Amino acid sequence: MAWNSRVDHVAPFRVMHLLEMAQAREAAGHDVIHLEVGEPDFATPAPVIAAGQQALTQGHTRYTPAAGLPALREAIAGHYAEHFNATVDPARILVTPGASGALLLASQLLVASGSRVLMADPNYPCNRHFMALAGAEIDAISVGRESGWQLDADLVAKYWREDTSLAMLASPSNPTGHTLSVDQLSAVLAAVAEREGEVIVDEIYQGLNYDDAPLSATSLSANAFVVNSFSKYFGMTGWRLGWLVAPEHAVEPLTRLAQNMFLAAPTPSQHAALAAFTPECWAILEQRRETLKERRQVLLEGLASLGLAPDLPPQGAFYLWLDISRYSHNSQAFCERLLQEENVAITPGIDFAVRGGEHHVRIAFTNEVARLEEAVARIARFVGRL
Repeated sequence: MAWNSRVDHVAPFRVMHLLEMAQAREAAGHDVIHLEVGEPDFATPAPVIAAGQQALTQGHTRYTPAAGLPALREAIAGHYAEHFNATVDPARILVTPGASGALLLASQLLVASGSRVLMADPNYPCNRHFMALAGAEIDAISVGRESGWQLDADLVAKYWREDTSLAMLASPSNPTGHTLSVDQLSAVLAAVAEREGEVIVDEIYQGLNYDDAPLSATSLSANAFVVNSFSKYFGMTGWRLGWLVAPEHAVEPLTRLAQNMFLAAPTPSQHAALAAFTPECWAILEQRRETLKERRQVLLEGLASLGLAPDLPPQGAFYLWLDISRYSHNSQAFCERLLQEENVAITPGIDFAVRGGEHHVRIAFTNEVARLEEAVARIARFVGRL
C-alpha cells in the first residue's frame, strides 16, 4: 500500500517504548521511578476541575466557534496584559486542541513545500515532524552552552538561506529547559524580520521559570506566531487545550484551517480553562512552580557528584539534559539498562537531537523529592558498574 512519503520523516517517539518497558516492569512487581514522560505529576487544580464539572452539568457540550470561546480568548488576552504588559487583541488568539493543534495550524499556513525551517538541535521532535509533514526541509542547528542552548541571532544569520522561510524558537525549551532573554529574543525577531521571514515561538512551558520572570514574544512583536498550552504550567495535559497568537492578517486563513481540521477545541475543556486564570488557581500553580524549583536543585546537587549535572543549569520547564558521554555513547541502551538494572525510567537523547543525542539523556523532575533522591542513588549504583 502506498502512502505519503513525508510520513517516512516522522520517527517513533522512543520514550513511549521506555514507558511501555517501565509499565511492564511495574506489572511484574518492580518499584519503578518514572522520570521519562514530560507530564506534570500534579493533578489538575481543583478550581479547573470544578469549572469543568459545572460546564458539563450546565450542558456546555456543543461546538464552540472554531477559534474558541470568546470569553476564553478574552481571558488569555487579559493574561498577557497582566503578566507580560502585552496588548493582544482577543481576535488574534485561536484556541486549539492542545498546543499540537496550534503547531498544526501554523505549519500548514507558513510552510510551503521545499521551504527551509531553522530550529535548534536538540528540540522537541514533534516540531521537526510537523514542519516536515507540511513539506519543509529542516535545518536543525546544533546548539550548546555558547548560545545558551538556544537558536540565537548569530546562528540565524549564519544558517539562513535564500529558501529559508521560517525560524522556530522554544523558551523554555524541551529537552534542555533553557530560556531566551529579552535581548536574545528581540535580536532573533529582528534578524528574521530583516530577512523577511516568519517566526514561531513555542512558549508551551511558559510560567515554569525558576531564575527569571517569564517572558513572552507577544510583548516584543505583533508579527510572531506564539504557541502556548494549558498542559504544562496549568497541569491540564489530558484536557487537550492550547492556543495560538497570530498576526492580525493571519487570523482569517488560520480560522478557515481550524474549521476544516478540527472544527473546535473541546468545549468542556475551554469552560474549565476559564478558572485557570483566577487568583485561587494562580496561587496553586505558583506553589507548584516552587516545588519544581526545589526538585530541580535536588537533582542538580545529586547528579553533580556523578559528573552528570548539566554545564548550564536549566532556567525553566522540568527537565535536565545530561551528557552521558563519560559513561556511554548509546543513550537508548543506557536508558534500557538503567531501567532493567535499577528501575529508573529516563528518556534517550536520540528522541530530541539529530546530532549528539546518543550522548545525552533527558530526566524529567516530575516526581517527589524523596523519589528523586532515590533515583540519584540508583543512578549512582548503575554508573558505578559501567
